[in-house]
Formats: sequence, structure tokens, C-alpha cells
Amino acid sequence: MGIQTNNPLHGVKLEQIIKDLVKHYGWEYMGYTIKIRCFTHNPSIKSSLNFLRRTPWARTKVENLYLNYLRNKS
Repeated sequence: MGIQTNNPLHGVKLEQIIKDLVKHYGWEYMGYTIKIRCFTHNPSIKSSLNFLRRTPWARTKVENLYLNYLRNKS
């Protein structure tokens, strides 16, 4: 197994991704950007984790938002 030096998501847990995004953008912006119910109706880390772990398309959108956040951060 090779080291993933070019993958910024390697080793970052989904929970940490959500926490970083909420801290930076807030739930309202995340719900506006990614229209999923766990971000717009009574949002929480736990409900988001449950939904994103079961829904690959939504997780991909969240990961892409996180990658954009990392690009803009540096």
C-alpha cells in the first residue's frame, strides 16, 4: 500500500470535515450550498454523520466543499 501524499482527505475523518466546515461556513451556508435535510432542518453533527455515511453522492459533495475550503484557506 502506497502513501497518499497528494490526497488531502487521507487520514481526515468525516466528523472532522463536518466540524471544520460548520466552524468556517455555518449550517445555514452549508444547507444553502448542499441542499440536504440534515443541514437545513435541525442540523447536528450526529445526524449529518449518519446521513453522509449512508449516502455516497452527498458525502462526495461535502468532501468537495471541504477541498475548496482547504484550497482557499492556504
